[in-house]
Amino acid sequence: MSKEIRISKKQQKKGDDGYKIVSVRMKDELISRLEELSAKTNRSRNELINLLLEAAVENVTIEE
Repeated sequence: MSKEIRISKKQQKKGDDGYKIVSVRMKDELISRLEELSAKTNRSRNELINLLLEAAVENVTIEE
């Protein structure tokens, strides 16, 4: 006589998608450049910012 064990799926918390919201102040010129890139690449400004930051973090060198 084996008893069935039932486990329900864990409910994902609202907004718990692995991303955090960050507020950043930027100059108008930089935002304009990002918007131009966004239009040329058909990517959202948010997606571009994430791609550019990931590339920058991978290539940073800290000088002592």
